[in-house]
Amino acid sequence: MAEEGRAPHPLTAAREARGLNRGQFADAIRKAARRRGLRSGVDRARVRKWEIDGVRPDAVSQTYIAEVLEVPVEEVDPRSWPAWVPPVDQGAVPLGHASTVPALREALHTMDRRTLLSAIPGSALVILAGSWAGTEPAALASDHPRPGAPVGEDVVTLLEETSARLNALATEQRQHIAPLYDAHLARITDLIDEGRYTRPLGVRLHNLAASLSQTVAWIRFDHGQHSAASRYWIAGLHSAHAGNDRDMGAALLSDLAYQASWRHDPSTAAGILTKALRRTTHPAASALLHLRLARAQAALGERRATLSAINTAERLLGTGDPGDVPAWCSWMSPADLAVDSGQALLDLGDTHRAHELIREGQAALPASRIKTYGVFTTYQAKSYLEPGKPEEAAAAATEALDLALRIGAPRCVELVHDLVPRFAAFPDAAGVPELLARTAT
Repeated sequence: MAEEGRAPHPLTAAREARGLNRGQFADAIRKAARRRGLRSGVDRARVRKWEIDGVRPDAVSQTYIAEVLEVPVEEVDPRSWPAWVPPVDQGAVPLGHASTVPALREALHTMDRRTLLSAIPGSALVILAGSWAGTEPAALASDHPRPGAPVGEDVVTLLEETSARLNALATEQRQHIAPLYDAHLARITDLIDEGRYTRPLGVRLHNLAASLSQTVAWIRFDHGQHSAASRYWIAGLHSAHAGNDRDMGAALLSDLAYQASWRHDPSTAAGILTKALRRTTHPAASALLHLRLARAQAALGERRATLSAINTAERLLGTGDPGDVPAWCSWMSPADLAVDSGQALLDLGDTHRAHELIREGQAALPASRIKTYGVFTTYQAKSYLEPGKPEEAAAAATEALDLALRIGAPRCVELVHDLVPRFAAFPDAAGVPELLARTAT
């Protein structure tokens, strides 16, 4: 964080936009040096001198900094430090009239390397959720499109079919064609902006933008690009709001809350979900939001609220018209309810019941949801660590790591690495030395 009363140094802003503290940033620099077969002595204290004391990094260290910030080396002029450090974009497009296209374009521009993205403050996300819950969407274009060749039914149908195929692709396969998702969303955004459609087709285009934004956000999230992911979810929220799809809007807010919990900010997650639940309509959607709320409340140590949210999710799951379940939560099953309930109980200290639920849910998960299985397996490893069963925990963590590396799931790899420090207390347990060795770099 920047020193109180002082504008942040450009490096501070760029580092925090990457979600790195000074120690993590120093570690990333040392890894950049090792990739060149060299060594760097940069540590947390050195980074602080650069940011607070005005010390200029030497030319070699600046090349390592550039690599960590993903700045091409030809754009680095050591003499101009810190002018070459990319600026940081901040904030979210407020919900309101004519905000859909600006929000979509901001998300689509997040991969511009000349501008780094800071994390959107949790308070801003809660305010955005409150604005969504308390605001009726503005009317879309009338049945009098703008001048020019109108967008026809066949075009929108083709876009919908293409989006459906992209969204249905297995998670581990999406990484191979990730640019296609952005290109497809960019074309839909252009069509929305041009305004040459009737109101019914406009609703369909906005719904397409919302659904595809959600998919792209999850691709970014799975690869650790958190600031970009949040902007895609926000763009989807604007699109869903304009299309008057309240359940889809709740889904996108729920995803932002999931991200907040993942980044150890359960207060923000709970604040978002509490507001999102005010406008959620389908029981299946409400069940998922209550389950995610339970996870946030458990992390906050709120036992009674957690158990109440779990009970509500269990009561709602499977109710309502099964043919009307929103696609974005149609995957939710008793397996998900069991594992996430178990994880919440684990946070509350009920390790025995937590382990039972996680094991039951993992066993019931369909084979097609392989990434989710990997995440669940890391939860299982954590549930074994709580009662002091390092052998079982190491076996589960190793299985999750193997699976994550095979399917290309960086988020699951990150979960395993987060558990590794806890294995240090069991250096001689079966499987632990091998796991520590594999995760040492």
